[in-house]
Amino acid sequence: MQQIKPITDPIYQETEYKGMDKFFIKFLHDKKDLPFIYLTLKITFIMLPVAVLLYMPFVPTWLWWVLSVFYFYLNTFVYKGPFGLMLHCTSHRTWFKKKYGIFNHYLPWVAGLFFGQTPRTYYSHHIWMHHPENNLMDDESTTMKYRRNTFKEFMKYFLDFLFIGMIRLTGYFSKKNKTRLIINCITGETFFIFLCVGLSFVNFPATFMVFILSFFVSRFVMMLGNWTQHAFVDEHEPGNAYKNSVTCINVKYNHKCWNDGYHISHHIRPGMHWTQHPVFFQEHLEDFKKNKAIIFQGIGFLEIFWFLMWGRYDRLAHYGVNIDGDTFKSDEEFIHLLKERTNWKLKRGAENTIRYAFS
Repeated sequence: MQQIKPITDPIYQETEYKGMDKFFIKFLHDKKDLPFIYLTLKITFIMLPVAVLLYMPFVPTWLWWVLSVFYFYLNTFVYKGPFGLMLHCTSHRTWFKKKYGIFNHYLPWVAGLFFGQTPRTYYSHHIWMHHPENNLMDDESTTMKYRRNTFKEFMKYFLDFLFIGMIRLTGYFSKKNKTRLIINCITGETFFIFLCVGLSFVNFPATFMVFILSFFVSRFVMMLGNWTQHAFVDEHEPGNAYKNSVTCINVKYNHKCWNDGYHISHHIRPGMHWTQHPVFFQEHLEDFKKNKAIIFQGIGFLEIFWFLMWGRYDRLAHYGVNIDGDTFKSDEEFIHLLKERTNWKLKRGAENTIRYAFS
């Protein structure tokens, strides 16, 4: 295990803005969200034109395939993570000022389509269902119904979300009498389906590459993220954010994806600005220590998922953080806790918890 190194994850530093920075800031609720402007401009003027070219009839076949691979690379490996977490941040905190509010629709209704994000459904699911229910049993994307250290269980989780997740979500909102959110979900899903069907008559290969494939990749990645963020759940205190989430520090992922690794503090204070999480973490180290929070240093959620699926608890322990050197007595104690928090699942009804022998 590791001691905490000096935090290198991004925080806000006051600066004097000039030129285009100063121009864009006047539109924003919070000047700390200025980087979102430049990411959106890159997506709009680099990735989206490639998507448009895939629909052009004058593009020769060999070039079409080159552009397809390039588009998939940009979409999946360059911009998907930063875009997805930008959408996340702007769902929690309104991006543009009220008088410029029309621009708040650009990410969910325009750019998001190219990443397979159906309009307004992410906002409805994440803000109005996932956070209020906090991965407990009324959370329609809870991980507690699955044993969280096997790929077979993850695929059950993913396929459930893919095929009936939206039905479950609208059912949840129906029970909560949130008609507006039901309309959001149905409208967003229907709009995206009709868009794909209509464009398929124009050019199916392009539609598959630009929209349909992006849809499946996005939903897989979102479920992989939520699975990993809520893999290590204390069955005795599943509602305690320190014990049902993880935190990743000092990792490149936080620079690319707006400190998304700080998932514990995000559940404690969902509206906290993304630049404040490293500060919160350092100010509340005693709370993390007291709750034996799962913290990793130098790896992100993708690496955690990989090690977990392969049963490499030794590698997870290598990157695990031992606050003050005495939160855990040894790697073995940390590994035991990881197994303890992943080797059970909860079932609705009288028999609640199913436990599995440690492997």
